[in-house]
Amino acid sequence: MAESILNLAIVVILLAVIVGIICLMNGANLIDRVISLDFLTIITMALIVIIAHLSGRFIYVDVAIVYGLLSFLGVMAVTRYIGIKVTHNK
Repeated sequence: MAESILNLAIVVILLAVIVGIICLMNGANLIDRVISLDFLTIITMALIVIIAHLSGRFIYVDVAIVYGLLSFLGVMAVTRYIGIKVTHNK
C-alpha cells in the first residue's frame, strides 16, 4: 500500500516538474522565471527524498537538504542582483 502511494506521489511530482518547466520557459519576466526555478528545486527536493525512501539510502536526504540551501542562496543572490539593477535604473 505504501509503495503504491509513493509511486503515485512520484507521478504527481513529475507532472509538477512539467508544469514548472512550462512556466520557466513562458515566464513573462525575470522574476517569474526565478520563482518557477525555485518551484522546480523544491519539487526536485521532494523527489530526492522519495527516492531516498524507496532505495533505503537516507544519505540522499542530506543531499536534498544541501540542494535546498544552495537553491535558497541562489535565489537570494538573484533577487539582490535584480534589486540592485532596479535601483540603478531609477
